[in-house]
Formats: sequence, C-alpha cells, structure tokens
Amino acid sequence: MNKRPAGMFGFTIVWLGQIISVLASSMSQFALTIWVFQATGSATALGLMQVFFITPFLLISPIAGVMVDRHNRKLMMMISDLTAGLATLAVLILQALGMLQFWHLYFASVIYGLGNAFQWPAYSAAISTMVSKEQYGRANGMMSLVEAGPGVLAPLLAGALLPIIGLTGILFFDVATFLSAIGTLFIVHIPQPPRTEEGAKGEGNIWKEAAYGFRYIFARPSLLGLQLIFFSGNLFAGIAFTLVAPMILSRTGNNSLLLGYATTAGAVGGVVGGVIMSAWGGFKKRVHGVLAGWLFSGFAMSFIGLNGGLYLWIIAMATSAVVGPLVNASNQAIWQAKVAPDVQGRVFSARRLIAWFTNPISPIIAGTLADFVVEPAMRAQSGLSSTFGWLTGSGPGAGMGLIIFFSGLLAGLAGLAGYFIPAIRNAESALPDHDALPAAEAALN
Repeated sequence: MNKRPAGMFGFTIVWLGQIISVLASSMSQFALTIWVFQATGSATALGLMQVFFITPFLLISPIAGVMVDRHNRKLMMMISDLTAGLATLAVLILQALGMLQFWHLYFASVIYGLGNAFQWPAYSAAISTMVSKEQYGRANGMMSLVEAGPGVLAPLLAGALLPIIGLTGILFFDVATFLSAIGTLFIVHIPQPPRTEEGAKGEGNIWKEAAYGFRYIFARPSLLGLQLIFFSGNLFAGIAFTLVAPMILSRTGNNSLLLGYATTAGAVGGVVGGVIMSAWGGFKKRVHGVLAGWLFSGFAMSFIGLNGGLYLWIIAMATSAVVGPLVNASNQAIWQAKVAPDVQGRVFSARRLIAWFTNPISPIIAGTLADFVVEPAMRAQSGLSSTFGWLTGSGPGAGMGLIIFFSGLLAGLAGLAGYFIPAIRNAESALPDHDALPAAEAALN
C-alpha cells in the first residue's frame, strides 16, 4: 500500500510547491524586464523575449503531449520544472560573474518555452488521476491561482527586494524554489492512468501519436466547438488586451502609475476569481461556466474602451478578470472528464496549440488597426469620430478605446454563440465521461 500523500491532499502539496515557484519566477521575470530595458532602451528587445518563448513552445507542443502520455507523469512534471530551473541557474551564474548580456536571455527564453510545453499538459493530465471528478473544478480553480496570484505580488515583492538583494539575489531565490517544487513531487503519489481503448487507437510512431490529439478533437464536434469558442474569444480578447496599456498611456499622458493601478486591478480580479472557484468548484453544468463566463467577461472587457477614466478602467479590468478562472476551470474540468487520461497529454497539447495560435495574430491585427486606421480616424473630424465620439471620446487613445470596445463585445458574443449550437450547449451530455465508457461498452455486448 502506497503511504505517500495522494488525492486532494497530495495535489495541494504539489500546488503549494508550484505557486511558490511561479511567484519566484514572476519576480525574476519582472526584474529581468527592468534589467533588459535599462540595458537596451528598446521595447523590441523585450518583445523578442516573448517571440523566443512562444515559437519553440508552439513547435514542440504536439511532441510534448506524446512524451507526457508515453512516460511517467511525475517524471515529465519534474523534467519541465528542472528545465526551467537550469535555464534560470545559467542566467544566475552569468549575472553573478558579471557576464550577463541581454541576448543570453533569448536563449533562456527558448529553454523556458520548451519546458513550459511539457508542464501544462503534464500537470493538467495529473489532476485527472490525482483527484475525483467532483473535485476537478476546485483543483482547476486552485491552478488558476497559480497563474493569477503572482501577477499581484511579484511586482511588489521584486520592486521591494531589488534594491536590497539585487537581480542576483532574486534569481537565487528563483532557483531555490524550483528545487522545492521538484521536492514536493518526490513526496506525493501521482497514479499513472490505466490503459484504455482510446490510448491503444492512438499508438504508433511519434508523428502519428502527435497528430492523434488533433484527430481526437476534430472527430468530436462538442470538443471542437468548445475549442473554437476559445479560439474566437482569445482572438478578440487578445486584440483588446494588446491595446489596453497604450490606450491608458495615451489617454493619461504616459502616466505609468495609473496604468499600474488598472493592471493590478485585473490581477486582483483574477485572484479573487481563483479563490471563489477553489472554494465553490463552479456550476454543476460546467458548460455554463464556459459560455456565460465568456459572455460576461467579454462584455465587461468592452467597458475598458469607454471614455470613463481610471475608475471605470479599474472596475472593468477587475470584473472581466474575476470570471476568468470560472471559464478556464470549467472548460478544463469538461475535458478532464471526457478525455481518457492516457491520451490527455496529446489531446491537451493540441488544445493549447489551437487556442494559442491566436497569440501572434492578435497583436498584429491590433497594432495595424490602431496605428493606421482607427486611431487616425478618431483624431480627425471624420465620420467615424462623429459616430462613436460620444462613446469613446476623441483625441489620443480614442481609436484604441473603440477597438477595445468592439473586441470585447465580439469576445462576449463568442460565448453567446455557443448557446445556439447544440453540440456545444449539450457537450456534457453529448459525450460520455471517459470512466463511463467501459460500462457502456459492456452493456452493448
């Protein structure tokens, strides 16, 4: 009999290790962002760090999903943490020796991207074997705190500690927390998923198995429909959030303090939503959490673009963010209940690749529309300005506000559209839970 912590208790131990590690990594990211900008004075240099992160992530995600399904889940979780930890350790050594250059961080970003490609499917799939179905919503709500919580605390802690321990001290703390995160994995029991008929169907060479996740989704209209809701919602939400910072800075004469207030409000909203989901677990019919959540979040997001000033931005940012954990945790719980655990690595990697495909697209659309079309039109005495000026005002930032307003509406309508499509609206009843399949097959025989 295995005496290591298991179930929800074991998951909570792993979660504590992760949230501390992610907090430290967020502090490092904040400190390194300041360091790079001071060294280069270039926003492009900062943007390239994201490019070097997301490109290898997207390229290797399907292969990462195969490896998660083929090998021990705990081992894959450890490897993902160890990979990021080694990249941070290399940056720490270079900084301590006085040899760190900004381009070194591009190589580190590549390694972070590769490690993250393994981390999300491994942890998502592990939840399915560690906790019961009834606890999926609560566990995923806790994981949403791992994403949102550090966004509130990391800038404050990093800003306070930088003058005291410097960049080297913050990086050292980050490396130490990677070791603690790996240590929590050592002491808990993470069951391997049983082999299923679905898993046997997807076996083959690595390329066949990598493609299996996409085939699995496209063969199930309900799951594909849910993913297309996220694709559409992420596209429009990405356009809006790309423009939030430049819009606020344009409207306030580059007042970074006011931007900080609005951004922090969004992060606090995400934390509050994560706490609520951790305690509540979401709607019994989880598809309502996805569709109604997108509807509410998108419409709240649209208010950011209105001509209302700081208080409206704070309320809209917090309100939009507070339902984010409900949307993500509810959707995650549906997929964890419907997809057999031994293929979740491949399927979940395919899911994220589809959803994140919008990441490099949204900023291009947002920047082009703002710089060359809507912003100039709203500053001029044009038809667009006279039609929508009462809504978003005029002058600097008004065009970006208009784009944010309509993008938020479209993101909300993506959720509303799901209620009119039976395959999406009835996703939970249209597809059997993975643990109900053996019983259903036995009844048929």
